[in-house]
Amino acid sequence: MRMPTSVAAASLLTVLGSTTMIISAAPATAGTIEFPQVPSMYHDAMLCGGTIRSWAETSPQWPGRAILNVQALPVAGFDPGEFSFAPMCETTATVAWRNMNTGAAGEYRVPVLAGFYGSEHYALFQDTGPGHIVVTVYTDMANIPSHSTFDVPS
Repeated sequence: MRMPTSVAAASLLTVLGSTTMIISAAPATAGTIEFPQVPSMYHDAMLCGGTIRSWAETSPQWPGRAILNVQALPVAGFDPGEFSFAPMCETTATVAWRNMNTGAAGEYRVPVLAGFYGSEHYALFQDTGPGHIVVTVYTDMANIPSHSTFDVPS
């Protein structure tokens, strides 16, 4: 005897719906911590400035490690070239960190090339060790540094 199409579809949807509820009920294991943005001047134009965005990602899947992320938001400035009000500008962003539990310290330093649409997303794992991490974000040009903290699971 054949099962009617609507009964088969209903059975499949019930199984898929139950599976989705079970999977979505799993606890969130990763964390994203956004740091305050850093206003900064940039190189390679007569006048160029913008804001650096940075954040950390942590997860129990990477015990004692964090991913540090850096991205420039759109810049504004002037350059006497062909596209004078859409310059490409560069600065070096640094995310300096210190583990307050272990004393370990390090930094993620990356050259950031930004333009009218901002920059690409730069990211790198850092072996911070588990604990409370204090960060300072700054650039190699005139800037207003930001300070923040986050916790890395063990």
